[in-house]
Amino acid sequence: MREQAWEQRLVNALTGAAEPALLLVEGAAWMGKTRLVRRLLDLPEARSVTRLVVSCRPSGGLSVAVPGASRAANGAAPVGRPKTPQGVQVRTSPTPGEPPYTTAGDSDDPDRDAHRVLAAALASVRPVLLVVEDVHHAADRCLEVLRGLLAEPPARFAAVLTYRPEQLDRPGLPLRRAVDYPARLAVTRLRLEPLDEDQVGAVARETLGAERCPREFVARLRQCSGGIPQVLIDLLRMLGDASPGKEPFGPRDVDEAGAPVRLAELILDRTAALPEAHRPIVWAAAVLDEPAGARDLAAVAGLDEDAGHAALVAALGACALRETQAGRYGFAVPLAARAVYQELPGAVRERLHHRATKILADRDPVPWARLARHWAAGGRTEDWLRAAAHVADLEGAIGGDEVAVALLEETLDTRSVPPELQGRCALALARNAMLQLRSEKTAQVLRRIVDDPALPERERGEIRLELGLLLRHRKRRFEEGRGELVRSVGELDGRPALAAMAMMALANSYFPGMSLAEHRGWMEHAVEAASASRDPVTRAVIAAGTVTHLMNCGDPAAWDALERLPRTGAGLAERQQLARGVGNAANGAVFLGHLGRAGELLAEGIDRAARNSAPYLENLGRGTALFHDYMTGCWDGLAERCTSLVAEEGTGNDARVVVGLLAMARGEWSTARTWLPCAEPSSFDQTEVPLASVSAGGHIRMLLGQRAAEAATLADSAWSWLRGRGVWVWGAELAPWAVHALVGDGRRDAARDLVEEFAAGLADRDAPSAAAALLWCRALVAEAEGELDEAVAGYRASSRAYGLLPRPYARALTAEAAGHCALSAGQGTEEATQDLVDCVELLSGLGATWDASRARATLRVHRPAVRRRPGRPAYTDRLSPREGEVAELAAAGLTNREIAATLHLSPRTVEQHIARAMRKVGADCRQGLAEHVPAR
Repeated sequence: MREQAWEQRLVNALTGAAEPALLLVEGAAWMGKTRLVRRLLDLPEARSVTRLVVSCRPSGGLSVAVPGASRAANGAAPVGRPKTPQGVQVRTSPTPGEPPYTTAGDSDDPDRDAHRVLAAALASVRPVLLVVEDVHHAADRCLEVLRGLLAEPPARFAAVLTYRPEQLDRPGLPLRRAVDYPARLAVTRLRLEPLDEDQVGAVARETLGAERCPREFVARLRQCSGGIPQVLIDLLRMLGDASPGKEPFGPRDVDEAGAPVRLAELILDRTAALPEAHRPIVWAAAVLDEPAGARDLAAVAGLDEDAGHAALVAALGACALRETQAGRYGFAVPLAARAVYQELPGAVRERLHHRATKILADRDPVPWARLARHWAAGGRTEDWLRAAAHVADLEGAIGGDEVAVALLEETLDTRSVPPELQGRCALALARNAMLQLRSEKTAQVLRRIVDDPALPERERGEIRLELGLLLRHRKRRFEEGRGELVRSVGELDGRPALAAMAMMALANSYFPGMSLAEHRGWMEHAVEAASASRDPVTRAVIAAGTVTHLMNCGDPAAWDALERLPRTGAGLAERQQLARGVGNAANGAVFLGHLGRAGELLAEGIDRAARNSAPYLENLGRGTALFHDYMTGCWDGLAERCTSLVAEEGTGNDARVVVGLLAMARGEWSTARTWLPCAEPSSFDQTEVPLASVSAGGHIRMLLGQRAAEAATLADSAWSWLRGRGVWVWGAELAPWAVHALVGDGRRDAARDLVEEFAAGLADRDAPSAAAALLWCRALVAEAEGELDEAVAGYRASSRAYGLLPRPYARALTAEAAGHCALSAGQGTEEATQDLVDCVELLSGLGATWDASRARATLRVHRPAVRRRPGRPAYTDRLSPREGEVAELAAAGLTNREIAATLHLSPRTVEQHIARAMRKVGADCRQGLAEHVPAR
C-alpha cells in the first residue's frame, strides 16, 4: 500500500473525517518500525489529539506514555495520570521529541500487572490515537484488552500496532487470535520491506560521501546488510570509523568490516537459545555462508536427515535462520554468518569445512572456487592449490565471479605457490581484468607477479599487457600504464597477436603522454604485426583501434572504418572488442560535434557493453552520454545524474567535468573549481586529453575579466600542451577562451597566431564543433582589432553553426557576443537587441544563471529607454529588477567584484544592492538570499 494512502487514512480517522482506522505494521528487527511510529506521532494531526503510547517488553511487562499530557488536547482539560499497580510506571511526556517510554517494574505476575495498567490507562486517558509497539511481546491478558477495544472502537479513533512477524506465537495473527473487527473499522497491514540497492546507495552516500561509494561497494553493502536499515547504519559507522579519509570504498572493505555488535549479539543470543543438539545447523549455515538446502545443511552439521530436519525447524522457530527462497535456508542478514563463524572453535570449523567439501565436490560442474575456500579454511593446502589451478584453467569463464577472483588474488598473494601455478593464476586474473569491475588488489598482485624473476617469460608479457591496460584505463595512472604497455611489446616478441594488442592500446590518442605522430606510429606497427593473424579477437582489436584512432583525429575516413567494423562475433572477447570500438566511436563523435550520430552510437555501445559483460565500457558510455547531454542542452537533472555516476563509479571524469561546466554557467565558482580538473599546467597530463582541453578552457574563462594576465598565462600553457598532443580537433572547447584571454591581455599578435595554427590543424578534418569554434576565434580577433562588422558577422556565423549541431549553450554565448559587439558599434540596434532578448531566454531556460544575468546587463546598458511616467518606480517592499539580479548572483556564491564585472557595475554599487535585498527579504546572510530569490 502506498505510504501516502495509509497515512492519509490515519489522519482522516484522527480528524473525524473518516471512520476509525487500524494500521498493523509488521517488520523484522531493525526494519524501522519505531522510526515510523515516531514520525506518525509527530504529525500535526496526531499532536493535536490525545495519544497513548504502549511498549510491550520481552518480560511481559509494559511501559506506557501519554505524550503531551500536560497540555490540553483540543482545548479540553489536561488528561490525568492513570492509577497503576505498584511497579508499573506510566509517564507523561510533554516534549514531543522526548523518548516516551519507561520500563515496567518486575513483579510476581507481570501478565496481571500489564493487564491492569493497560486497562487503567485506556480507561483514564481515552486516547484518540493508540500506539502499541512490539505486540509480539504482549501477554495474553493485554492482547485480550486490545482485541476487545478493536472489536468496538470509539467513533474518532486510530490505532497503530507494530510487531515482528517471525516472533508471533501464531503466524499471521498479531493479536494471537482473529479479531471480530467491525465493518466500520478500516484495517490495513503495512509490511516494511528491506531497502533496495538504490535506497542503500542513498543512505551510504549521505553517511560517507558520494565520492566514496562506487556502485560495486553499494551492491556489496546491500548484499551483506540484507537491506536492513539499522544493520546498514551500524555497518556504515564501522566503515567510516575505520577509514576516515576520502578514498572510495570497495567490496573488500565491506567483507573485512565484520558483523556490527548489535547484529552479532542478536544472532549469537538466538543461537545460544537453541538446544545444544540443534545448534550445529546454524553453524553449518555460517560455514557455507550462502543459502543451502535442508539436506546440505544437515550433512555439513553432521546430522542425519531426521535430526537435521528437527534442528532446522527449531532454528527457523527461534529466528536464527530463515527460508531465504523456496527450499533454501540461511541468515536473514548475511553478515550474521560471520558473527557465528568467528565464535566457533577452530576444531569445529575444520570439521564443518571438511564436510562442506564432500558436498561441493560431488556437484556437476564442480564449483572449484567455493571448494577451494573450504579446503583452505580446513588447512588442506594441497587441495586448495589444486582447486586454484582448476579455476585458472577456466579461461575466460571467471567473468564477474567474485569468489573466483578472490581465490586467484589470494593464491597469488601466497609466497609458497609454485611459479608455474602463479603464472597460470595471474593470466586467468589478468585476462579481461580491464573490462570487469575489479578491486585495487588485482593491480597490486599483478604488479608483484610481473616483477617476480621466477615467473615464466612467456606469461610475463601477457600479464604485463593486461596490467598496463588496467593501470592506464581503470586506475588512470597514465604514465605508469603506458610504461608497462611499452615494456610488454618487447616481452611479447614472438607473439605478434598480443604484441599488436599492446601497440594498438598505445595508438589511442585519447590518453595523455604522447604526440599524435607517436600514436600514429604505434598504430602502423600494430597493423603490421597483426597482418598475418587469423585470430578473430586480434582482428577485432585492430578494427576497433583503427576506428578509435581515426575518429579521435577527425579523419573523414573514420566513418568508412566504422561501417566496416563487424557487429557480430563468435566469442565473448571478440564481442567485447567490437563493443569497445562502437563506444569509442561514440565518444569521438561527441567531441567532434556529430551529436546526432553520436547519440545513436552511444545507445548501441552501451547496450553492447551491457550484453557482453563489460561494465567498464558500459560506465564509459554512460559518462560520454552525460557530456552529450551537456552539449545538446539536456540540462534538466543533469548535475544530479553526473554526481550519481561519480558516486557509482568512483571516478567518472566526464561527469566531473560536466558538473564543473554547469556550475560555471550558474556562476558557482567554488563548485566549478572543485569539480574541473586541470587548473594548472602540471595537471594537464593527469586527465584524458579531450577532457583536459575542456577543463583548461573552463579555468581560463573563470579568470577572464578578473585576472587577465593569469588567464593569458594559462592560455599559453594550455595551447602549448595541446600543440604537443597534436590532436587539434580537441581544441574546440579551449581555443575561443584562449583567444579571449590573449586579446584581453593586449596580445593580439599571439591571438592571431593561435587562430592560424588552429585553422591549419583543422585542415581536412571532419570536426563541426572545432569549425564553429574557429569562426568564434576569428570573430574575437576581428573585434579586438576594431573590425566590428567582420566580428559581428563572424559571431553570427559561429552561432548558426552551433545551432545546427545542435549546441544551444554555445549558440547562445556566440549570439550574445554578436549582440554586444553590434550594440557597441551602434549598428543594427533593433536586431541586436532582439538577439540578446532571445539569448537571455535561451540561457534562462537552460539554467545558466550567471550567463543570463550578464546578457541582461548588456541589454540594460544598451537598450533604448522605454517611455514611463516621470520619476523612479517605487520598490518599497519588493526587489527591483537590478536588486534581483544582484541577489541572484550573490546567492550563487559570486563575490562583489565578480558580480560587478558581470553586470557592469562598481563593487560599491553591488554592495548597496545586496544590503537592500537582504533587508527586503529578511535574510541575515548572503547565502540566505537563495531561499527568497528564485532563479530566472
